[in-house]
Order: sequence, then C-alpha cells, then structure tokens
Amino acid sequence: VQLQASGGGLVQPGGSLRLSCAASGFTLDYYAIGWFRQAPGKEREEVSCINSSNGGTFYLDSVKGRFTITRDNAENKVYLQMNSLKPEDTAVYYCATGDYEDCMPTWQYNYWGQGTQVTVSS
Repeated sequence: VQLQASGGGLVQPGGSLRLSCAASGFTLDYYAIGWFRQAPGKEREEVSCINSSNGGTFYLDSVKGRFTITRDNAENKVYLQMNSLKPEDTAVYYCATGDYEDCMPTWQYNYWGQGTQVTVSS
C-alpha cells in the first residue's frame, strides 16, 4: 500500500493549488482518504477527508468554503482543491488512509504519503 501526494508549491495569497493523492497497491474506492497538514512548530491537523461509502466529507473549520476534496476512482486518486490560499495554510500536506470506508480518528490512519510542501507567500 502506497500513497503519493503531489501538487504543492509556492503560491501568492489568494491563489490556488490542487493537491493529488495517488494510490498504488490497493484500490482506494473502498477506503476513506484524509488530508493532513503540519506547519513548523505546530501539531499535525486533519484538513479534510472523504468517505468511500457515501462520498461524505469533513473539513477543518478554517478551510471550509475554500478547500474541496474529491475522489476519482477511475484514476485511483483523491484531490484537494485549495482556493483563496492564506499564509496560514503554509505547511507540508499529507494524504493518508486506514482500514475503514468512512472518515476515522487520526490514530486509525495507518498508511501515509510522503508529503508535499505548500507555501503561501507574497
């Protein structure tokens, strides 16, 4: 089971990025996928997740209305569209999954991608 996050980069405040989480070794259709981030000196936090059972989603309050998580089962990928980016969104972003089809507590995510850096700065 492998996950690979990509799509990060340097963007100005107000800009957009789309992160991709590609799965290999398993079919992510059957599992919830979460996006997490960790900024220097801060704890990791869950930004968003998407169920496989019903497409239900979760968003961190600070990203609601700006970020959108989607899944493309045909491509075996999950995306995180990030709009209206703010400097406080700067972090390394990770995608992760576990053994369940619905969004789960952080400790149950046991497969993690390597992370992609997002920097929001002028």
